[in-house]
Amino acid sequence: MKLRSFIGSRVIKTGIAVLLTAYICKWIGWSPVFAVITAIVTIEPTVSDSIRKGLIRFPASAIGAAYAVLFIALFGNSPVTYALSAVFTISTCFRLKLHDGLLVATITSVAMVDVIHSNYLMEFFIRLFTTTIGLSVSTLVNMFLLPPDYQKNIQSKVTSIAQELGVLTKDIYHCLLLTDEKSNESKYLNRLLELDKIIIRAEILSRYQTNDTKYHFTEYNQEKFKDLKTQLHFLRIMHYHITNVIDHPKGRINVNEDEKNELMIVSSYIAQVLKKEIAFNSNDIQDKRTRLNKLFWKEKHRTHELSKDMLNKLPFELVMLYELISILELTEDYYMTEELNEENVNLN
Repeated sequence: MKLRSFIGSRVIKTGIAVLLTAYICKWIGWSPVFAVITAIVTIEPTVSDSIRKGLIRFPASAIGAAYAVLFIALFGNSPVTYALSAVFTISTCFRLKLHDGLLVATITSVAMVDVIHSNYLMEFFIRLFTTTIGLSVSTLVNMFLLPPDYQKNIQSKVTSIAQELGVLTKDIYHCLLLTDEKSNESKYLNRLLELDKIIIRAEILSRYQTNDTKYHFTEYNQEKFKDLKTQLHFLRIMHYHITNVIDHPKGRINVNEDEKNELMIVSSYIAQVLKKEIAFNSNDIQDKRTRLNKLFWKEKHRTHELSKDMLNKLPFELVMLYELISILELTEDYYMTEELNEENVNLN
């Protein structure tokens, strides 16, 4: 376990795939170098990617080998052969949209120039067989040895994203209501940008895990992961709403003390719930949502008294209320999904 943590599962699997591939080729009596090259590049983050890209890399390698044999036959072992093999392999793979196989095909093509001296047709088929060995071994290793499992990593990211969104909601609303927001706007935008990167990374891992569910997941794990993806979706939308608060054009914020206190109370409550400083309670959220809705319709009614020029842009007071109501509802959705997840755990 310590070795796995220090080196990484993918590196360990690459080493084992290379070892097995080289042993098989040596046992057959063929040079293992081309099979090993293929095995190294075939270990992907997911099993499905290994299989999908393997199906692309095989014909791409065949193209590279064919060009190598052709130009060796025409020009021998010369610099021209290296250049033409590389150029034609890259061009053909690119035209045929074999992009995932382009690198291994080009390496195979130029590496063959120095090892082929006679019996070109036989050498061509040997390269295809060794490529097949490398693809097969690395795919099987990726599938059965230390199979990719990103769920714990995604869960950890979802938890940290929720906590940071809660803190940002509180900080942004308190800043807007208590201080001059323009002095801190760039700071919050930077924090939101960094959080967006974490969300994107979690979404990428989620796609990886989704692609591999048919290979490794039990029915229980699939249900649990489905709930986790739903939570991540709610957090993504929550990030969008809090970003709208910062991005919307702002003037003087016209709210009375009662409205200001209500907004600050609710934003602080969201932060406490998402940080799990207080327990989620559906009744509390319903009560706070009712009070915010009353403020929203009161504020909306007040806008009828504004001139057309003033109504060219949505009043920021309405934006603040609408976005906070949306974030509050998403907080409820987030925790309702979590409670459903916990019920599934108890049933299993």
